[in-house]
Amino acid sequence: MQLDKTIVMSRTAQNATAARPCPSLCRGPAPARPSLFATPHTRRRDRRGGDRSLRTDSTETRRGGVQSLWSITSCGMPVDQSNSYCRFVVSLFMMEIRHLQALVAVSEQGSFSAAADSLGTVQSNVSAHVARLEKELGTQLVDRSEGHLTSEGEVVVARAYRVLGELIALTADLGALREEVGGTVRVGMIGTTARWLVPLLLANLSDRHPKLRLVVADGTTAALETQLAAGRFDLAVLTFPVSGRDLTFEPLFDEELVLVVPADDDPLKGAARVALDELGHLELLMPATGTQLRAEIDAAVKPAGIRLHSRTELDGVRLLASLAFDGYGPAVLPATAVPPHLRSRFRLVAIDELPRRRVGLAMRSRGMPSAAVRVVTEALRGLFASSDDLPEGLHSLVPLAASRAEGSPRSLVMPNG
Repeated sequence: MQLDKTIVMSRTAQNATAARPCPSLCRGPAPARPSLFATPHTRRRDRRGGDRSLRTDSTETRRGGVQSLWSITSCGMPVDQSNSYCRFVVSLFMMEIRHLQALVAVSEQGSFSAAADSLGTVQSNVSAHVARLEKELGTQLVDRSEGHLTSEGEVVVARAYRVLGELIALTADLGALREEVGGTVRVGMIGTTARWLVPLLLANLSDRHPKLRLVVADGTTAALETQLAAGRFDLAVLTFPVSGRDLTFEPLFDEELVLVVPADDDPLKGAARVALDELGHLELLMPATGTQLRAEIDAAVKPAGIRLHSRTELDGVRLLASLAFDGYGPAVLPATAVPPHLRSRFRLVAIDELPRRRVGLAMRSRGMPSAAVRVVTEALRGLFASSDDLPEGLHSLVPLAASRAEGSPRSLVMPNG
């Protein structure tokens, strides 16, 4: 009879424990302390023939000492993750890499279905991963009614890019120790430079590092700078100055800004050079106000009191060059904006007192670049080490010694701020 009372009292205590609200992530009633959460206490015979305990909850832990690396607390109870089932239960409430990947895919693709297609899975998986991440962080990350990220989601995505980038870098570094350098490097590049620089870079890397994969996106300096700081690119080739305080800038080359006029209808009558004030007598195709190229032109003409006349203003150097090539008027462009096959139809007229634009390599100041990223930066330096191979109108700023140096990609870095 006494034994029956003891069993009844024990079961009553367990039920009372199960009814207690759980203060942890599951926010449900705290389960009783069943055997699956008990610390495993197995014994293994050691080399000397004795028994060696594999128990992880030491008396030091119970007395307030150092906790086991395998032990955490969930629902008010110690959970030992050396038990495989416990690891599964705990993982239900912990952030995973695939949760971040799903959120980033939704941000990039604009919908859950498109994100699922890009990840090669089904929409329900993506929805579940994002929902679990929202539960872990305790906030809504995606506005389902509008189909876009919330402000909290934007913050998480910005960090997620860096986390995923570091994971890719880690994998690339380990691979470089075992074999030749491989992996993916994401590069942002201004359009006029990408047109001639990307083919040279691909030819250089395909011979030396065939397992290395480049993903190149072109755009304006302002757009690429924002994406680089957010972690969407590993490096970028931009025009100076770079305003981001989290970025560093290494000059690669200076490029002349020239007046592009048609050879058969030349308003300058074949003149090889033109004074800056003479631009005020021409009706020009101008870059839009607020763009980097317009700022460089205005910085030269405004102190001299020169007023330029624009036929139209265009946002984008490539659009500006295209209309100039189609005969809509002369334009001030970077020298490399005119491809070699058009040099016979258009003349590049030097402009006195108009400074060159500076183009260089921008990277995030925090974090360590992967082996693959270091290889690409060294390849870029090597391409600009010799002025013999550069297009007309470019002037290298990379010393030959720096192009041959291995190691830090910031040997010539100029911090911003």
